[in-house]
Amino acid sequence: MTEMTQIHLIGGDKGGVGKSLVARLLAQYFIDHSIAFTGFDADRANGALLRFYGGYAAPVQVDQYESLDTIVEAATRQPERRILVDLAAQAGEPLARWMDESQLLAVAPELNLHIRYWHVMDSGRDSVELLRQLLDQHQARLNYVLVQNHLRDGDFGIFKASGLAARAQEYHAGMIEIGRLNDSTLNKIDAASSSFWAATQDNDQATGLGVLERQRLKAWLQSAYAAIATVTP
Repeated sequence: MTEMTQIHLIGGDKGGVGKSLVARLLAQYFIDHSIAFTGFDADRANGALLRFYGGYAAPVQVDQYESLDTIVEAATRQPERRILVDLAAQAGEPLARWMDESQLLAVAPELNLHIRYWHVMDSGRDSVELLRQLLDQHQARLNYVLVQNHLRDGDFGIFKASGLAARAQEYHAGMIEIGRLNDSTLNKIDAASSSFWAATQDNDQATGLGVLERQRLKAWLQSAYAAIATVTP
């Protein structure tokens, strides 16, 4: 049986929840595990994949069907490669309209595509309500990964009390948590426009990370990789 091409849509529809961080993590995971992939960056203002992994990514515009079509064209043209799409904030509505009018979720099996939506969440109520809307809209037609991003806050009590975890699991959603990384470390990496791999190297000078900062970064990456591996074959 031919293996299905995986399209990973990294979203959440809310700014500041860490969508681009998760996209960068997944890109680095693919690189470190020798998994071929093609990236698309939909964030015109702060294109993280284009900035940190430019050799792997191209821009895409969610308000233009022809531009979004290139994602599927890339997937069908090179089925051995994963497709990674970093969505901008508030991209959910135009993305859903494109999928609906193209009947993408209905024809995906015929095209040998496995489409997975990574809903990146912070601990706030907005992320929970956006998840509710996402599940209401697509129900079991879409494959989900719920990402609890602890980068800013570790208390996900609102999400746990919402009952949406159980509902998502009825749709066979994956669930992972991304642990906290010290703000200073992440700011240094971002200021240098460095990949996570480059920042872990002992000869790295661009970020100015100290020995223990690099060690904490390596431990954080290992933890994130372990979580990603549970939902990414």
